[in-house]
Amino acid sequence: MSDQKRRLRGRLIALGVTLAVLAPLGYLWATSLVPSDYSAADMGYVDYGGGPAGGHEHHHGGTSVADLTGPKTGTPDLDVTLTARKKKYQLASGETIDGYTLNGTSPGPLIRAKLGDLVQVTLVNENVPDGATLHWHGIDVPNAEDGVAGVTQDAVPIGGKHVYRFTADRAGTYWYHSHQVSSEEVKGGLFGTIVVAPEQPGEVIAAIHTYDGKRTINGRTGTQQVDLAAGTTARVRVINTDNAILRVGLIGTPYQVVAVDGREVNRPTPVTAAFPLAAGARVDLEAVVPAGGMRLVAGSAALSLGIGPGASPTAELPAETVDLLTYGTAAPLSFDPAKADRNFEYRIGRRPGFLDGVPGLWWTINGHKFPDVPMYMVAEGDVVRMTISNTSGQAHPMHLHGHHAIVLSRNGVAATGSPWWVDTLEVGNDETYEIAFLADNPGLWMDHCHNLPHASEGLMTHLMYDGVSTPYRIGGPSHNEPE
Repeated sequence: MSDQKRRLRGRLIALGVTLAVLAPLGYLWATSLVPSDYSAADMGYVDYGGGPAGGHEHHHGGTSVADLTGPKTGTPDLDVTLTARKKKYQLASGETIDGYTLNGTSPGPLIRAKLGDLVQVTLVNENVPDGATLHWHGIDVPNAEDGVAGVTQDAVPIGGKHVYRFTADRAGTYWYHSHQVSSEEVKGGLFGTIVVAPEQPGEVIAAIHTYDGKRTINGRTGTQQVDLAAGTTARVRVINTDNAILRVGLIGTPYQVVAVDGREVNRPTPVTAAFPLAAGARVDLEAVVPAGGMRLVAGSAALSLGIGPGASPTAELPAETVDLLTYGTAAPLSFDPAKADRNFEYRIGRRPGFLDGVPGLWWTINGHKFPDVPMYMVAEGDVVRMTISNTSGQAHPMHLHGHHAIVLSRNGVAATGSPWWVDTLEVGNDETYEIAFLADNPGLWMDHCHNLPHASEGLMTHLMYDGVSTPYRIGGPSHNEPE
């Protein structure tokens, strides 16, 4: 063989090897691309959980998400306008933040409603460039009021406004935040708290948030004082607005965990352990203020509850944690999880590959990368069981919109305490939870990790009712980016 032929053969072999490597990579790159304009109703593949397929009308026709509204008529009992701005602002403790405000502050104003109130909130976008929405985290509002850009509404552009109307039909501690580019906007301060209950003596609200690495409670760093007389029964409503689990608790006296995620705990008992509060979750702690005061501890931030400069202890939280699997006393449920109409798996994993053309290590759901993830389909009235397992190497606070679920078991161990209702559940690495809920709120609902960067990296899917459609689109002219 001549040298020229030998060189040609070598080049052909090299070309073949190169094509053998690049062709699969090119295929993986191309198939990972997310459309620039798509409907959440059309994403992924349908999973009926062993139940009937139904009419499968969600692609076209059926009931529109836009029609699943709160009360359209009636004078609101509570009428609030919130103006969103992107600006530099000062925290209550004085530090300067370049982020987002509602009515000039972060956290935004506390919204206080009474049980049964018709609530009307008008969101005005003064200058948030990517647009904004308001999602009522933990309040099971009608679907059109859920505030998810591209799914239940269009993001509110600069100069625009959007009106939310819903009935405050469940007392509890909740919060609201943008669900447009939420991993950035929530982190930057576009959130606030909402409480459905009359204000009572001894009530303390503690919204925990980290701004530019500074842990705060209600926008203040360090330790702050709340004057409460000894003998006062204090109810401390703690909201974790950050992206990671946080150990919180009262020190200086035993306390009770009286509510979790807006649901009362049945027959709580005194504890001195720390409470593991998932990202997005809420817990209500109750204790009688002792003569020496007490303190709410949340990492580097704290609230001293008592009277006088020395009226609270300075000890650290104990290593022990409250376990809601056994805490409190069992009580009957309003439905029977053993008679489930749908049984779903939500397996969280991670693998290398491309997402929208970008190489990386991406989250998976049931072995699939976004947007080729399961669409969990249900019908109104279904009893639904879901097994959530996590082998991804990191913990994930999983948040289902529009519903509260009951925790049935963890790692095969059945729950025996008070009914453990959640809207945000911390699923640790190598953990498996069984949950159940009643499909009683028709719509198209996000089901995602509330470590919001994880959602933006693909750990997000939907629960959808058969016969429901949405007129909204992700991307496109409205620039909707729900995560």
